[in-house]
Amino acid sequence: MLHSVDPHYTNVRTGGLSTFTFPKYNAKINLQRNVFLVDIVNNTGKGRVLELASIQSGDLWKSVDVLVFDSWHWWLHSGRKQAWDLVHDGDTYVKDMDRLVLYEKALTTWAKWVNTEVDPKKTKIFFQGVSPDHANGSDWNEPKANSCVGQTKPLLGVKKYPGGQHPAEKILEKVLHKVTKSVHLLDITYLSQLRKDAHPSVYGFGGHRNSDCTHWCLAGVPDVWNQLLYATLVQD
Repeated sequence: MLHSVDPHYTNVRTGGLSTFTFPKYNAKINLQRNVFLVDIVNNTGKGRVLELASIQSGDLWKSVDVLVFDSWHWWLHSGRKQAWDLVHDGDTYVKDMDRLVLYEKALTTWAKWVNTEVDPKKTKIFFQGVSPDHANGSDWNEPKANSCVGQTKPLLGVKKYPGGQHPAEKILEKVLHKVTKSVHLLDITYLSQLRKDAHPSVYGFGGHRNSDCTHWCLAGVPDVWNQLLYATLVQD
């Protein structure tokens, strides 16, 4: 969307921060891949540690006009894709934990940061809802389907998703109720749950050995998310 409006932008990447500058509009967009919201630090003797109570990246967020957060998708990574070696929770270190529990603890730390550090007169905050996967056909009343492979049509004619509300969505809504500052939830979960046909499937990087039912085809569903964000910004 941005490229189509102004293809003459510049992009500078420093570490995990990419800065897109649009001179024509005197605007900058920063993309920071702090996908867990809380910090992961390299600790001598312990390796990569997920610090559930620390958000050092918050220093970069304070002066921004609009903040858009997103997180759940990356909490699913395990094995070689897992980003940490240990989890630091209070006074204890553990190798891993239920991912929904981790997600809630990280969100709670983020919520505390918002409550204490954000000035709503200067900064608008959005949180993009949970991006669902389609790994179990029973979720859309097709129990013989083990994944999104072979799906060619959206789920139509339903008022509620057969698999129910996504468990991570419940946690997100629960934590957002604890935030005292104004946070706008971009509720993209239900409309995305209906698009069991919109993943790369066997045409993704993993091919037939590891079909991709978590990422989305482009152009596709994420473009709708962007349009919803744009519409909300314009209305505000």
